[in-house]
This record gives sequence, C-alpha cells and structure tokens, in this order.
Amino acid sequence: QVQLVESGGGLVQAGASLRLTCAASGRTFSNYGMGWFRQAPGKQREFVAAINWGGTTTVYADSVKGRFTASRDNAKNTMYLQMNSLKPEDTAVYYCAARVFNWPSGRENDYPYWGQGTQVTVSS
Repeated sequence: QVQLVESGGGLVQAGASLRLTCAASGRTFSNYGMGWFRQAPGKQREFVAAINWGGTTTVYADSVKGRFTASRDNAKNTMYLQMNSLKPEDTAVYYCAARVFNWPSGRENDYPYWGQGTQVTVSS
C-alpha cells in the first residue's frame, strides 16, 4: 500500500502560479500510475491530470490543458502539478491518487489510494 501527502496549496490571485507536490511512501513509487483530482465546494470531485509510471505520458482535463503540467520524480517518490494562469474556477481541494497500473486514467474509481488533499484558492 502507498501513502500520499499533498502540499503546496494556498491563496493566490488570478493569473498567478502554484506548484502542488504529492509525496509518496510505503511502496515502490515507480510502480504506480498517478493522478490529480479536485473538488470545488458543492461539486463532485473531477479529474485534472494523470501521468504514467515513467512520466512519459500525461493526460489532462480540457479545462486545464495548456495551463497545468503534471510531472514526477521517481527518485524522490514525488509527483508535481504545476499550475499556471490560475483562474477563480480552479479553486478547489486538490487530491493526488495512485493506481497499480501504468496507463494514466481519468476515472476516479480506477484509483484505490488517495491523499488528504490541499486547498487551492484563487481570488479574482
């Protein structure tokens, strides 16, 4: 089993950037496909980005494509989400998730392991 801890959230103005970090422990990190999801107040959790074992393949939600970049450093057991040109509608709790399959998935139910989340608030 893998344990996940997110960090890097905060309060920023529209147009700013943030980098979220997901630190993993417990099992070999490189054996897990990883994903980022978010949940805004009053809304269901939604897919943001996903990345395969080696970091060579990424997929993104249309709403963040071109602004967000997912990456990973398997030597540091860490995944990142670089968020640029942030908008108020990006305000949410951001979660990282892990699955024991290579191919990045945008389906929430494909991920059995989840972190506790980090709050991102973007003011207008």
